[in-house]
Amino acid sequence: MSTHPIQPWDYIAKIIALGDSGSGKSSLTIRLCEGRFVSHHDVTIGVEFGSRVVEVGPPASLEYNINNPHTPAPSASNKSKTKSPNDRTAPQDAQQKHMKLSLWDTAGQETYKSITRSYFRGASGALLVFDITRRNTFNSVTSWLHDLRQIAEEDIVVVLVGNKSDLAPSSTVSGATTAANKRQVTREEAEEWCRANKVMQYIETSAKSGENVERAFLEVAERIYQNIEAGKYDLNDRRSGVKGPGAGGGAATGRTVNLGKGTGAGKKTGWGGGCC
Repeated sequence: MSTHPIQPWDYIAKIIALGDSGSGKSSLTIRLCEGRFVSHHDVTIGVEFGSRVVEVGPPASLEYNINNPHTPAPSASNKSKTKSPNDRTAPQDAQQKHMKLSLWDTAGQETYKSITRSYFRGASGALLVFDITRRNTFNSVTSWLHDLRQIAEEDIVVVLVGNKSDLAPSSTVSGATTAANKRQVTREEAEEWCRANKVMQYIETSAKSGENVERAFLEVAERIYQNIEAGKYDLNDRRSGVKGPGAGGGAATGRTVNLGKGTGAGKKTGWGGGCC
């Protein structure tokens, strides 16, 4: 595990990853938290945990062109921090805000659904993950979204994530499973699903290469930050899934942590406190 300097945080937000088993939820979380790729990961039982401190709001959000109303949304494959000529310029003395993402990686197997659904409560953001090389995982996202919206807060921020883009270099669907391009779901199809289901955005990622992994989480974090600034959360109410620094000491224990496992009984180990 890489070592990062201790980073203070202004807010902490509970974010969950959900979707079918094998779609890569654990690999995405490990890539974000520990900066590494795990090719073979044990099936998640119940829920696993990790955390990462990220920058939210200007100037960082403007440099990444994330949720910047003055510029077109960048393509999902664009990881550059290059600003466009239309970017807003943040004041030089603007104080960068930081958010600690409390990441809950939930089990995707039907056997554990009764357990994992309970962890949807109090989440302020969600990554709804499917495997772009397995159409059945995409067919399931509607059911996962329905479960999420039945249990989580009404205004939860949701991003649809098509994982394993390293196996799908072409934008067209492959007819042969042995071909270099194993794509079974097109970007256009996923984007249309987002529009039809009022999901904020679609992003394609690769936990293996790291492509767009950080950006997927940053998109959720930035929208949560905008909601904080708009006063949409009660930071003293654990159901909102967001807390201010007074709730947890105001500093992260580090930029990354190892994932700890929850038990099948819904209890958790290696994790501290509250909704987040």
